Amino acid sequence: MRLSFALLLWGILSPILAADTSACLAWPAWEDFKATFLSQDGRVIDLSTPRQQSTSEGQAYALFFALVADDQEAFSRLLKWTESNLAQGDLTAQLPAWQWGETDDGEWTVLDQNSASDADLWLAYTLAEAGEIWQVPRFKALGALLAARILREETADLPGLGLTLLPAPKGFVPEPDYWRLNPSYVPIQLLRRLNAHYPGGEWQRLLASSWRLLLESSPSGLAPDWVAYRSREGFLPDPSSNAKGSFDAIRVYLWAGLLPAEDPFQPEILKHLVPMATLVTRQGTPPLVVDSRTGTAEGTGPWGFSAALAPFLQAAGASEAATLQWLRVDARPSEAQAEYYNQSLRLFAEGWRDERYRFQPDGSLRLPTAGKCQSR
Repeated sequence: MRLSFALLLWGILSPILAADTSACLAWPAWEDFKATFLSQDGRVIDLSTPRQQSTSEGQAYALFFALVADDQEAFSRLLKWTESNLAQGDLTAQLPAWQWGETDDGEWTVLDQNSASDADLWLAYTLAEAGEIWQVPRFKALGALLAARILREETADLPGLGLTLLPAPKGFVPEPDYWRLNPSYVPIQLLRRLNAHYPGGEWQRLLASSWRLLLESSPSGLAPDWVAYRSREGFLPDPSSNAKGSFDAIRVYLWAGLLPAEDPFQPEILKHLVPMATLVTRQGTPPLVVDSRTGTAEGTGPWGFSAALAPFLQAAGASEAATLQWLRVDARPSEAQAEYYNQSLRLFAEGWRDERYRFQPDGSLRLPTAGKCQSR
């Protein structure tokens, strides 16, 4: 009883205290992220990779965090590096390559020219929002051009499903009438906002297919990392990942937890994903791997999984389980500082918890604490 009361009290007070202090303090998690992963020239370095590679995902996430932190200097460095190195110097002309690093000959360059549509969505969204919030026309124009390229190069009209986001322009249609898709690539709030920015029907169609992808690819209510689709059969287990959900799928719950309650899709998405809340509530920690067909789970996920799930658990009404996940995040080992992916999940989750940002019902970004420190 004492533990439950303490957890309940911590869960009630910590967001209040965080929200009260965050308005007039720097964002320590972002400052730590910059100090650990961000080079002077604006490259996000994944220290967990053998040759310290960089990805368009890392650049896109960091640009979003910089916008939330009102850090225009870091934003400019990140954008300049991304454009110069991943887009051959011109984001107006092409999508960014997804992987950059050192070759076997010791040259630092693009390792895979294929783009990644999830990173491109975050880039287009963040640039469009930064353009409005900071009143920078160039950012708005870049966001619009990237959004147009996403529609043109990273979508396909799937029979029986409609216009659908592909993971990349190449490599995910292994045979006719067969596609590989990723449910974690379609944050509803981003698609909703891009639909508002660029009306005309195509983003609305992507919203509709993404809604079905989230619900129909997880029959047990547990999201897979990857899923296959055939027009005559619908969604099928992806042969390479065998219907498993782990490091990719954890973001499905994170994006769902960050959805505003007023979003028309939010109630059903939360209801559909309740089996994950049940699993975490029962065992106290997130599973490392789930089977999206049978609902079985195994292993214990890293502390970053706890960060990703905490907003979802809170939104799903599992507040005590959410509090336990925040405690697990706070108890992470010191060496966890160098874990790029876990730290990224942490910034998304803690920024939301501390009310540094919110997604509005139309998907737009609200920054409640923007400018408050500077005015005191």
